[in-house]
Amino acid sequence: MGSGIFVTGTDTGVGKTHFCSLLVKSLRSQNIDAVGIKPFCCGDRMDAEQLYAASDESITLAEVNPVWLRVPAAPYAASLIENRALDVDMALQTIRTLAANRPFLVIEGVGGWRVPLTQELCISQFAKELGFPVVIVSANRLGTLNHTQLTVDSVLSSLTPCLGVVLNHPETAAESPATVTNRAILESLLPVPILGEIEHGALELPAPIRDQILASRLA
Repeated sequence: MGSGIFVTGTDTGVGKTHFCSLLVKSLRSQNIDAVGIKPFCCGDRMDAEQLYAASDESITLAEVNPVWLRVPAAPYAASLIENRALDVDMALQTIRTLAANRPFLVIEGVGGWRVPLTQELCISQFAKELGFPVVIVSANRLGTLNHTQLTVDSVLSSLTPCLGVVLNHPETAAESPATVTNRAILESLLPVPILGEIEHGALELPAPIRDQILASRLA
């Protein structure tokens, strides 16, 4: 079975897809046949299409995104509105099949760590079922200290390994006391490392982020 990571965020819109796409491209540039997976899409399919392109279209869009709901809401809410069951088993089977044939999967979650998929299941339980360690993407802005600590605590309390946190800059904005100090404060508070930062509009992933993930997953 191949290696890989599960990528979650401290919230929606923090830059998970951007990070996943950059990581897949960076791994493929090192001759690692990595692919990006977005098990659940709600609304448009832009995130899945971005991962499909980053994977050099080496798998089908249906493999990148096995479950697509058209309503732009959390998966559980979207499934209720569409009056259809969320096919979690199909998403799991698609990922397991790919993991048996690909050396590295970058699996992007939906929203944050506790987003519900069904009344009984949330994305954290789905991630734990897959068995891959977690990387958390956090937006470097005011509020990230609280959101990041809560997410790290929740991941670790679920007994899911956490490789660390990536600080993403999703917005173009002047530096503030929060954005300047967030990293150092988080490094002093968190029991997991800050793997690095991604500047707004970055076209390449900083190599140290990729190398730390590879060192932990391909050792």
